Amino acid sequence: MIENFIRKLNGHLSFWCKNNQSINIQKDILIKKYIKKNLLTNAIIKKNLKETHSIFNRKLYLLLKKGNIKDFLRIGFIQKTFFLHNRFFVYSELKILKNQINWPLYKKLIAEDSIGNPIRYFLYQDSSGNRINHVYHLSVLSNELNIDLYKIESIFEFGGGYGCMARIFSKFNSQIKYAGFDTPYVNLLQYYYLKYNDLDVGFSFKNKYTLISNLKKIKNNYKVNSNNLFIANWSLSETPIEFRENFIEIIKKSEFILISFQEKFEDINNLDYFNKLRSKISKSHKIKILKNKFYTGNMINRQNHYFFIGKKIKNLL
Repeated sequence: MIENFIRKLNGHLSFWCKNNQSINIQKDILIKKYIKKNLLTNAIIKKNLKETHSIFNRKLYLLLKKGNIKDFLRIGFIQKTFFLHNRFFVYSELKILKNQINWPLYKKLIAEDSIGNPIRYFLYQDSSGNRINHVYHLSVLSNELNIDLYKIESIFEFGGGYGCMARIFSKFNSQIKYAGFDTPYVNLLQYYYLKYNDLDVGFSFKNKYTLISNLKKIKNNYKVNSNNLFIANWSLSETPIEFRENFIEIIKKSEFILISFQEKFEDINNLDYFNKLRSKISKSHKIKILKNKFYTGNMINRQNHYFFIGKKIKNLL
């Protein structure tokens, strides 16, 4: 209750920011019709989720069933899991972006869309706290391992939220191949957001933006391409450890790695887990585990957060 109150209070800081959201009624009807048709044919596999995300997916299912998702980024349970808005530490991330040589690119990437009616960042109304935070993560990867973001040709994202990172990459690489793994209900929310942004999104590998919830589909059809980036922002670290093993091979084969994680989640010691993962792949990748110097959780749950970033070592024998 206190956390929800604080989130609403923070949201009111942006009362003066205009979102200019416009709805294409015909497009909205078609997308929602597609979602409802596919909603009933999918179900989550509870053993693959921790309790936190089982509860989240039940709530999301009911929301999608009602079809009232025009303003989904204003809904409390979605904000709690997917959308970071008016936090003061985001301004520190924004200042870092502004002081970098890549600022012209970052400025383009943080420009926010109107889909979902996101709360604009009260100290920079052209963007949102969530969009700034995502782009800041990409800058950490780029700066720490000297990676040219333009060289990334394909992406596998584990747990893609509502599609924010996929949308970011679409803004500077129209040819990007993007595969996003999540629960079927989250995939449908991603479909709504990305389709509304006129991207080639669907549930087939023929689409540029492929949404996946079936492990067999990955094992039988997904291939790690050259210059591939594996992303997991507070997602892999929030699943059962045994379930994570399904994605280790993709991580090993990826050229670049960007994972964000909290020190502990429910009963899991993530810092211990990711230190062990670093040892497993240190022969093939240069790996850094960096403490997130700006984000330390919230008033209710204070703890350290980290970046697990990697780059494949060239010229291996």
